[in-house]
Amino acid sequence: MPRGDGRLTHDIDPQDVGPQDACGVFGVWAPGEEVAKLTYFGLYALQHRGQESAGIAVSNGRQILVYKDMGLVSQVFDEATLESLVGEVAIGHARYSTTGASVWHNAQPTFRPTATGSVALGHNGNLTNTHELAEFLTERLEAEGQKSKEAATSDTSVMASLLASYPDRSVEDAALEILPRLRGAFSLVFMDERTLYAARDPQGIRPLVLGRLDSGWVVASETAALDIVGASYIREIEPGEFVAIDGDGVRSERFAAAEPKGCIFEYVYLARPDTTIADRRVFTVRSGIGRKLAQTAPVEADLVIPVPESGTPAAIGYAEESGIPFGHGLVKNSYVGRTFIQPSQTIRQLGIRLKLNPLRDVIAGKRLVVVDDSIVRGNTQRALVRMLREFGAAEVHVRISSPPVKWPCFYGIDFASRAELIANGASVDEIRRSIGADSLAYVELDDLVAATDVPKDNLCRACFDGIYPVPLPEDDLIGKHLLENPDATQLKVLPS
Repeated sequence: MPRGDGRLTHDIDPQDVGPQDACGVFGVWAPGEEVAKLTYFGLYALQHRGQESAGIAVSNGRQILVYKDMGLVSQVFDEATLESLVGEVAIGHARYSTTGASVWHNAQPTFRPTATGSVALGHNGNLTNTHELAEFLTERLEAEGQKSKEAATSDTSVMASLLASYPDRSVEDAALEILPRLRGAFSLVFMDERTLYAARDPQGIRPLVLGRLDSGWVVASETAALDIVGASYIREIEPGEFVAIDGDGVRSERFAAAEPKGCIFEYVYLARPDTTIADRRVFTVRSGIGRKLAQTAPVEADLVIPVPESGTPAAIGYAEESGIPFGHGLVKNSYVGRTFIQPSQTIRQLGIRLKLNPLRDVIAGKRLVVVDDSIVRGNTQRALVRMLREFGAAEVHVRISSPPVKWPCFYGIDFASRAELIANGASVDEIRRSIGADSLAYVELDDLVAATDVPKDNLCRACFDGIYPVPLPEDDLIGKHLLENPDATQLKVLPS
């Protein structure tokens, strides 16, 4: 899948781009509360889902103000900015770009004026029929005798423009017209001057939940964001559901039949471990995967260590099941994240030590089980195994808490292209030799599914088995920079 410059990696090697998070969305309707600050803290809890840009839109009942910029939530907003965003309804967004370049223009929420007011929208996911929707938008504007005020450069901007293209309808009515046309993954929060809206695609690929405040309502990508603002979890927004929240309460309508296909990679890596998905705590799922790995891929060893942070729950489970002590053999620099400063060649040669440093006293002479969430290209694990050996590890046995990643995602996760995925062209033993490990084992797909307690048919497993629940267009009509490619023309859909 195409990726733009200035991208962020959560892998421990800053030069090895791994699976990039989907975006994080948050919305609140709470008259009398400091909704901008609530949104700020909600986005702070969702920072792991996107670190390229952040934004908040607030309405005081008469007009919507939007403030957004490139960088982390804590870099974009300060106390003075939040104090100036006064209102009773707000939405927020933390972005990792999967359609459209990582530039200020594509930061969200996206704002559009309408015939009767305005609309602001935040999106988590990735549409697969963006080109078709862009053509429909052109037809809509021509039919209404309008001209687009700005070029659409992302699937989100197309959706926002479509919502604003009905001069004779409210935003709510326009949404019910537009939502059935969308294909792919979309968890949306949007607003007009008085109402908060939320919608989730019929497959429910990306998460979206509803929470209750004493004086209002919250929608968010993860339950952890509800926790941080003191909202009680009510339920998930259902696949194919559209919700409107205002002074009359919560209204719900079904715009499409539910065909659940929740993203299984949320359990592996994307979601916070303290988040609940389908009534199951993510930490519990990940530790259960680790226990299963200990059963199916045992090894004689002295210590189980995680690759922090995403490998920690599975490593705990592996240690508990195997009886091998759990320890922290790697110290993570938590402040290495998005940076606009490119490392020099000298610093680049240090590789993973920018993010991780081994504890020599802990690992020297030890047979290690190293637990990580996934292997993409293999560069990170190769460098990690080499470093552990340099610091005295006697043996390094790598255990991966997901199956081999063999297919890219087109629903909101920015994996490497299929040609770059090491598991697409190499056997497990070949990968083991490539990364220099004494042994390597992955969890089986059926064991991963079983740990989630969700029926297999209700999960999107495309990155592992290549079965895409929503049909994909041809390569030149999908991807991050589709709308920045003027040569993209006819839409063709591959069979599912």
